[in-house]
Amino acid sequence: MNVRKAKHGWIFTLVFTLISIAYVFPIALVVINSFKKKAYISKKPFAIPTDKMFVGIENYIKGIQRTGFIDAFFTSLFITVLSVGVIILCTSMCAWYISRVKNRFTTALYFLCLFSMIVPFQMVMFTLSKLADMLKLNNPLGIVIVYLGFGAGLSVFMFCGFVKSIPLEIEEAAMIDGCTPLQTFFGIVMPIMKPTCITVAILQTMWIWNDYLLPYLVLDMTKYKTIPIAVQYLKGGYGSVDMGAMMGVLVLAIIPIIVFYLACQKYIIEGVVAGAVKG
Repeated sequence: MNVRKAKHGWIFTLVFTLISIAYVFPIALVVINSFKKKAYISKKPFAIPTDKMFVGIENYIKGIQRTGFIDAFFTSLFITVLSVGVIILCTSMCAWYISRVKNRFTTALYFLCLFSMIVPFQMVMFTLSKLADMLKLNNPLGIVIVYLGFGAGLSVFMFCGFVKSIPLEIEEAAMIDGCTPLQTFFGIVMPIMKPTCITVAILQTMWIWNDYLLPYLVLDMTKYKTIPIAVQYLKGGYGSVDMGAMMGVLVLAIIPIIVFYLACQKYIIEGVVAGAVKG
């Protein structure tokens, strides 16, 4: 029996290793090609850059200059950080209210958040674009409200699952000691929800940072560009693309999100499992 278990464990390890390599390989390919001359990226995409192919950081410099990468980076950073902060604050408070106050309104609000998770974005993108333009949301500050609407469903769902695992007696003790509801939430509940907050932050950051369609539909392109939008400006006439500069910009774009993910990845499983436990 132990031999059979060991054999099965070895097979699962091998399968997961191959899957991990398959996911990492495209990223490694982008990094390798970012140091090649443009002609060799198409001819020999899988080759390690040699002296004849190697161009150093020329592709990175060219990509930064042609896309306005610095401005796009800070625009993306502003939108991502502010959107994630607003989503965590608003949805955690909403989930706490839904979980602790039981009536028809909170039940309807909860199911409305769940319903927003299954509505395809394509159904609302044209009306959303028009409405955002009418309400003057076509700027980095206004799009935060749009991201709050689209990110609320999953976040409320995850927070509700975690809040149900928090003993109600802790909050009742805080109330007896004279804490107001806001003091109870920020002083007692919010610190306990830290694993779920970080999990939500990771998921929302990866989505917002890499999002192309929503900023493209909402933002005023003459004034604001995020990194995914700036990358497309490397496309020339008749569909020509400067692949070297594009590879360099893509590497610069994925570095912040990879660093953030690696720094916080240990909280993902902890937050998801904690949210699945019902008290």
